Amino acid sequence: MKSKRHLRILNLIKTYDISTQEELVARLEQEGIDVTQATISRDIKKLGLIKVPDGYGGYKYSLANERKQTDIYDWLKRMFQDFVVDMDYSENLIVLKTLPGTAMGLASAIDNIDWEDVIGTVAGDDTLLLIIKPKERTRGLFEKLQNFLA
Repeated sequence: MKSKRHLRILNLIKTYDISTQEELVARLEQEGIDVTQATISRDIKKLGLIKVPDGYGGYKYSLANERKQTDIYDWLKRMFQDFVVDMDYSENLIVLKTLPGTAMGLASAIDNIDWEDVIGTVAGDDTLLLIIKPKERTRGLFEKLQNFLA
């Protein structure tokens, strides 16, 4: 799925200094994701990646700072709509049921959005647990997540 590939691309550019589309294609192929250079080119535009100095005289891909909050928020909403099939909460825990194989990607996206109420996530194959602090904010966050599905 495109959202899953986009998540991998964002994780790769945060982990490695990737300076070319060919390097990005190679990294994705190492992870079992077959993709063409043309697809990567479109993904780079869609994600709003830019090249920034790598500190060694070259350049690397990075997420443009001005896009970070609004676009990642919209992207997370799309992931919810694509992946989440059910959700519930109790005390300071929110449980999300997802399509098989998508819980870890969604957990990573939630971790990267830096919500101060989410102190951690635990993901399996098709279930994601969000730990909320303080517990009084659990219902409000649950309702915000429900709105993502609308």
